[in-house]
Amino acid sequence: CDFGISGRLVDSKAKTRSAGCAAYMAPERIDPPDPTKPDYDIRADVWSLGISLVELATGQFPYKNCKTDFEVLTKVLQEEPPLLPGHMGFSGDFQSFVKDCLTKDHRKRPKYNKLLEHSFIKRYEMLEVDVASWFKDVMAKTESPRTSGVLSQHHLPFFR
Repeated sequence: CDFGISGRLVDSKAKTRSAGCAAYMAPERIDPPDPTKPDYDIRADVWSLGISLVELATGQFPYKNCKTDFEVLTKVLQEEPPLLPGHMGFSGDFQSFVKDCLTKDHRKRPKYNKLLEHSFIKRYEMLEVDVASWFKDVMAKTESPRTSGVLSQHHLPFFR
């Protein structure tokens, strides 16, 4: 995925079919308030992080029903950002973290240094985790996400 391509789309609103990873582009990169002076910074990457977290946590692409990049870009601009489903048991801290990442108004969206102060990050900052063993266990219990459609609850111990 080439997030860098979004910088070349400032005036075009993505007129081409394959324009990088449209779903990960922040609204201010798709449709800048003033195209002559694009006003974006690291917070555009924070948006991309939020979209990535939704996809990783749910096992589904948040814009899976879109057929073209243009449909995705339109949804990003005109609809509310994707949310984590309540029925999947995510912690309030994790839901809040993702919601902060996906704040539509880039001026209100936190930068990384502010995200590092979030209670979701602070909770795990000092926790020792054997990620290799956890991943091995998950892989042993998991059918392919492409065939199952969603990740099961044993995938998500860090998001609760």
